[in-house]
Amino acid sequence: MAVDRTPVLKRCRALDIEPSIMGLNKKSNRQPRRSRRQMSEYGLQLREKQKAKFIYGVLEKQFHGYYDAARRLEGITGDNLMIILETRLDNVVFRLGFARTRKEARQTVRHGHITVNGRRVDIPSYRVKPGDLVAVGPKYKNLLPIKEAIIASEHVAVPGWLEVDIEKLQGSVLQLPVRDQIDLITSETINPQLIIELYSK
Repeated sequence: MAVDRTPVLKRCRALDIEPSIMGLNKKSNRQPRRSRRQMSEYGLQLREKQKAKFIYGVLEKQFHGYYDAARRLEGITGDNLMIILETRLDNVVFRLGFARTRKEARQTVRHGHITVNGRRVDIPSYRVKPGDLVAVGPKYKNLLPIKEAIIASEHVAVPGWLEVDIEKLQGSVLQLPVRDQIDLITSETINPQLIIELYSK
């Protein structure tokens, strides 16, 4: 399986992403490079796609599949794409505070430490649905990475479409997220419309 081994901070600088979005508290002291050339429309669209793929940890083939799925759904394709990405199990585990980063959340899921409605699920791309109960498996509640993640997430707000019970290490999916509940949809972070324009060519 293909793996992106580019250092996270280096990739954040290249894509102009705040490391905090990736779950990192580190800051880079390097000044961003100022390009004298104005980026083309295609370049802007491509960068938005690269940002979304990097943040959610998705490779091209799977990302294009999400675009195809979003296009078939009712509503705005760009919003549908972001909803699909947000409802991946690894992202939900990260959003609930059971992992410090999405990468760590992917590993936690792959190792079988997470259950959905009482059943172990080890597929990071599994899409949760309203009413699902996502929890840390009983045998894994005392794992050090999970304990450290809980401490690190104490001051991080859980999005409104999720509800978490830290004591039981479980969370409920109240509904599918709407645009206003996805904090990554901003002009500074991800503009999904540019991604759709790129794929529509």
